[in-house]
Amino acid sequence: MTEPKPLRVGMVGYAFMGAAHSHAWRTAPRFFDLPLAPELAAVAGRNEEGVRAAARKYGWDSVETDWRRLIERDDIDLIDICTPGNTHAEIAIAALEAGKHVLCEKPLANSVEEAEKMTAVARAAAGRGVLSMCGFSYRRTPALALAKRMVEEGRLGDIRHVRAQYLQDWLSDADAPLTWRLDKSKSGSGSLGDIGAHSIDAAQWITGSTITGVSALMETFVKERPVGGDYVGLGGRGGSDAPKGPVTVDDAALFTARFGARHDGGAAAGPIGIFEATRFALGRKNAMRLELNGTKGSLAFDFEDMNSLHVYDSALEPDAGFRKIIVTEPSHPYTGNWWPTGHGLGYEHGFTHQVVDLVNAIGAGEQPSPSFADALQVQRVLAAVEASAGNASRWQNV
Repeated sequence: MTEPKPLRVGMVGYAFMGAAHSHAWRTAPRFFDLPLAPELAAVAGRNEEGVRAAARKYGWDSVETDWRRLIERDDIDLIDICTPGNTHAEIAIAALEAGKHVLCEKPLANSVEEAEKMTAVARAAAGRGVLSMCGFSYRRTPALALAKRMVEEGRLGDIRHVRAQYLQDWLSDADAPLTWRLDKSKSGSGSLGDIGAHSIDAAQWITGSTITGVSALMETFVKERPVGGDYVGLGGRGGSDAPKGPVTVDDAALFTARFGARHDGGAAAGPIGIFEATRFALGRKNAMRLELNGTKGSLAFDFEDMNSLHVYDSALEPDAGFRKIIVTEPSHPYTGNWWPTGHGLGYEHGFTHQVVDLVNAIGAGEQPSPSFADALQVQRVLAAVEASAGNASRWQNV
């Protein structure tokens, strides 16, 4: 059997997402047969001590302290961008123009204008065989992938309602320190772009419809936070006597939405939806929830119970409620490459599946999904939500 050619990866950034992506690049070829063999060639970060420690911990062969050097290297085939949103456009455009494939974390950029530029460059690069993908990893959760399959099979009929929430609580402490995620110049937005973007992408992907208009509210509950302080994962605690700086992003975002018709013409009209994103929902650690109600049935998902999908089929069970599917069968998306039935997967597996889908697409010379164009659509929804919230919640077309 011929050994697959290497796919030499250079990653920019090494914090939370860098750790998740590193695990995925290492793990994917050990559980899935891939047309290319990922190699963790180099990781880049500005702090030399920090990036060297990350390279040792996560298994990268070498380090760079300037992402530009990473792109210049001949032994790098793909650039994986795990940095704050204000850097995405510059890095991705430079990488694509240099002939490197790109995986870019979500949201694609901090503005529609940046996302449009990235999409145009990605489209031109694809014509040269250089491919790109945006990292909406929740698409690779087996239960959500199964939900999409059910919708495509017509199991729910025409979708009427979309109900999406993304609830966390790691910022509910007013002394949680002021990090880059609370700085609009770096993050683009707060709960809206950080977690709400996932809900928007998942809802559009599963329904096969795009959001065409919104009416929104956004709120910042804690206006100032301690600069610095103890930082552990997402959250942490700053000293109450420490100097404080302004929070320039939203703490919570709510909006109603109207969807267009399905892209495949499967419905005469699109559903209506309601979305909520907050990092102030005490007791909710990572409740990424989605419920769809159709003319034939419904389904519901909560990432805090990520190996389950709740389904209601009005033809099979007209007098009963939802039934619970444990999404660990070999026939379910992705799960056949892992453990025996009933042995659940975790958060990190979505990133592994993302690598699998990306590498398979590159090996086949096909556009991976979600494309930069798909991510641009999400960016336009984010911008419409902000515009509506800033204009007394008036209806804003996307």
